[in-house]
Amino acid sequence: MTTATTAKGAGSVGTAHTRVEGRDKVTGAARYAADIPFTELAHGWLVLSTVARGRIRSLETGPVLAMPGVLTVLHHHNAPHVETDYVGGLGTPPDPTLALFQHDRVPYLGWPVALVVAETPEQAREAAEALVVHYDREPHDVAFAADRPDAYAADGVRPSVERKGDLAAELAASAVVVDAEYTTPEEHHSMMEPHAATARWDGGRLDLVDSNQSTTWVAGELAHLFHLDPAAVRVRSDHVGGGFGSKGVRAHQVAAAMAATVLQRPVRVVLTRRQMFSLAGYRSPTTQRVRLGADADGRLRALEHRALSQTSTVFQFVEPSTSASRVMYDADAHHTANEVVRLDVPTPTFMRAPGEAPGSFALESAIDELAEKCGIDPIELRVRNEPAQGPVSGLPFIGRDLVGCFREGARRFGWAHRDPRPGRRREGRWLLGTGTAAASFPAHAMPSTATVTAEADGTFTVRIAAADVGTGARTALTLVAADALEVPADRVRVHIGDSDFGPAAISGGSMGTRSWAWAIMSAAGELRERLALHADIPPEGITVRSDTTEAIGSRPQREEHSFGAQFAEVAVDAGTGEVRVRRMLGIFSAGRIVNPLTARNQLVGGMVWGVSMALHEEAVRDRATGGLYGADLAGYHVATHADILRIEADWIDGGDDADDPVGIKGIGEIGIVGAAAAVANAVWHATGVRHRSLPIRPDRVLGAAAEAPDA
Repeated sequence: MTTATTAKGAGSVGTAHTRVEGRDKVTGAARYAADIPFTELAHGWLVLSTVARGRIRSLETGPVLAMPGVLTVLHHHNAPHVETDYVGGLGTPPDPTLALFQHDRVPYLGWPVALVVAETPEQAREAAEALVVHYDREPHDVAFAADRPDAYAADGVRPSVERKGDLAAELAASAVVVDAEYTTPEEHHSMMEPHAATARWDGGRLDLVDSNQSTTWVAGELAHLFHLDPAAVRVRSDHVGGGFGSKGVRAHQVAAAMAATVLQRPVRVVLTRRQMFSLAGYRSPTTQRVRLGADADGRLRALEHRALSQTSTVFQFVEPSTSASRVMYDADAHHTANEVVRLDVPTPTFMRAPGEAPGSFALESAIDELAEKCGIDPIELRVRNEPAQGPVSGLPFIGRDLVGCFREGARRFGWAHRDPRPGRRREGRWLLGTGTAAASFPAHAMPSTATVTAEADGTFTVRIAAADVGTGARTALTLVAADALEVPADRVRVHIGDSDFGPAAISGGSMGTRSWAWAIMSAAGELRERLALHADIPPEGITVRSDTTEAIGSRPQREEHSFGAQFAEVAVDAGTGEVRVRRMLGIFSAGRIVNPLTARNQLVGGMVWGVSMALHEEAVRDRATGGLYGADLAGYHVATHADILRIEADWIDGGDDADDPVGIKGIGEIGIVGAAAAVANAVWHATGVRHRSLPIRPDRVLGAAAEAPDA
């Protein structure tokens, strides 16, 4: 037996630490979902519809079943039944896409119509591509536009409409008005690791090895779908090569579980990159109208933000693009609304900074336009409209220091030397400009459970169903646990990604680390009390389990957000329309920073995505077929190393919340918010031409320049 100890550690939180799993990842020892071997493993390949709307008339399965290695073909005539009458883990009904092979309807191009399972992935793919499916086609509609008469207001994760004051009266009384429409295209997650899942039955339990953002969520959904006791489902997800909101519950997991049930052997289903464009979710395109009314001194009298997004005909997902407008600036009249239109397209989903990413482009571009019209510095205009409390909610802010972010960012970026007039700086053929924008993202926490064990050898083991999607969460939780236990970090081992560890929050909404840390700190605190009463630790160790449901549920309502100020300098080639981002700076206020090394990585990564959003990313849907042009990484452009020059991210002290023992606000999404607007505002400053549609492609730059009054 080992003597119990509560020796004080050196203080791990707040100091830079390399990833605890870093060596495994760079040496190949870390295994991802598609890497893990299983005995008698079979491979499934999904067959997707080639029509955008209609019915399956028939499938010619006979020739496929006769092909080498083919074990079965699952489709709507023979697939196991799944249950869809339930409320899912996020408080919503399940997406009917999960009810694989239950009927003959086809609601969009790329809908799963069959699963071919064979001994090898090559055999499965060849057979899947040989399967002939006959359809009865029906007319489809994929035309997304601002003037859709069938658009309607809809609640999503946030209420559809929030309003106060007389909008018409305040606009009429305003000395300066901005009324503009902004658009963002369909965008896709495009994470490095494709979706992959292996299902098998083990001792009467469904065991799924997966790549996901919440083993708790996936296990719960599978239990509902297959009408299983929750204890009869185990989901494991050790290493995840990126998720960004896409890696929840998807068709491939259900397909693998179905095939494993039918064949009674392990079955793996891996999505191809092209399949991900229809099966893994995406960010809806948006059209957004922003109307701002202000006095001559820039004080807002009216703020209206109306946003339209698309969803599928089978499931409603609303992109909450007006979210940032509801917290950023106050006005006497404040109206926001999210609307949606149903089309014959795949269902959108959460994507890094859902709502805030596209919404901040519209809002922060409009604010910049208002500053120009008022003749006021863009930062000063934002400071003048800083709210004392939630503009619509009336709730107090906790740790809001947006002004501090702007002050520090302006100092470091050299904003004071900026000539506010557009089109004044030039280096040869390059027009130079700078721009800025504000950022915000909610700081929430979800109930979680965790166990912490004091081992007989003097180390500590933490078990929690967290997910490290590449963010460094495993390392951050190690540091949090070390400080909570008052021991050095090298005495703590953290195990994550297993639904058997008990319910835990998802890795999403910038609330994962905060939620998990809360549970770990609670368990560690109780364990330290227990250890103080024990002179010795028995061979099996001493374990404490925590559940933060009551603590989080009892917290008062407040406006809790991370905030930031984005700065960008661009160079625009007047002859080709090429836009280059020369440098970016982001200053953020995001509470307690656990690991500065991985935190900066997260913030810079978000800013890089903002550059990609501003200049590159755009999925274009073909109205004739209902599908996407170039549904792969050759046709869907993302920012690469050659596009990114100098990007810096830093933070200021966000203050403390006495009711929050963790102090973490989350940084996974805040880096992308406002970044595209800062780039767009810089392009205006360089050229004198506003770009209200993303991405800012060279052809758009040249076209806008040609249409300018002084062209």
